[in-house]
This record gives sequence, C-alpha cells and structure tokens, in this order.
Amino acid sequence: MQLSARIKDKVAKSLIENFVPRFVPCSVLVYADDECGKENYFDEALLKNLGVTIDSHGKMPDLVLYYPARDWLLLVESTTSNGPIDEERLEELARIFSKAKPGLVYVTAFQSRSDMSDYPDLVAWGTHAWLADEPDHMIHFNGSRFLGPYS
Repeated sequence: MQLSARIKDKVAKSLIENFVPRFVPCSVLVYADDECGKENYFDEALLKNLGVTIDSHGKMPDLVLYYPARDWLLLVESTTSNGPIDEERLEELARIFSKAKPGLVYVTAFQSRSDMSDYPDLVAWGTHAWLADEPDHMIHFNGSRFLGPYS
C-alpha cells in the first residue's frame, strides 16, 4: 500500500508495511488516520457497500481493512494514538460497525512488548494484539478463534 510513505506514525506505518502482507495479504484499505487526522484516507463508498455508513470520523479506528479472501473487516487501533481496544472501545466499535456485512476482527497494534506491558489489564477479551517490533507474531486474547470474527 503506497499510503505508508505518507504516514508519520511508526506503528501505523509498520501496520501497512508488515502486518498487512503477513496476516491479511491483498486486503483493501478502507480507512486510515494518522496523527490527529493530518493524513487521512477514506473509501466511504467501499465501506457503504460493506454495509456501514459513518457519520463522523472522530470514532473511527486508526485503520480499517477489508480482507475479501475471508470476508473480514479488520478494525485496528494503534496504541500511539488512543491506547488499546479495551472493553469500552470494543463495545463502541461493535455499535459503529453493527451493520457490517463482513465479520469484524479487532486488532490493537503496539510498538513492542514493553509498550504492551503499559496496558496489562486493558486489552479486551476476544481481540488480537500485534507487535511492530515482532511482526511475524500475533497475540490472541482468549476465545475460540485466532484472527477471525466472532458471531
């Protein structure tokens, strides 16, 4: 994805350059927000085709990817912007994307394990964590699925 050249946030850039090719290759960028909205990308028409209409960009996750191979919509938060996907944020994202046709997958991106240790009790169950400095691995927080939506 060529967007990564414009993104200044280290974790967000690594998501596009490292996470996407490893875990959701050939995914389609739907939305990207970097550093207080300075560099945005939003394919509103695609999101609408996937069943979601958004009123405000303020509640969007940092990155939204559509993975057609599995019919997943990945909602990704970088801890460098707003922290991890905690229970409250998980509920908020579930409401915002409640009409989505694809399954929803929630991912929090951290720079490193030490950054993740700043939030030991906050990451919501049923979500996933990815570490930019260990890009080949993901951490799954409980549940029966690994990198997949829940019904």
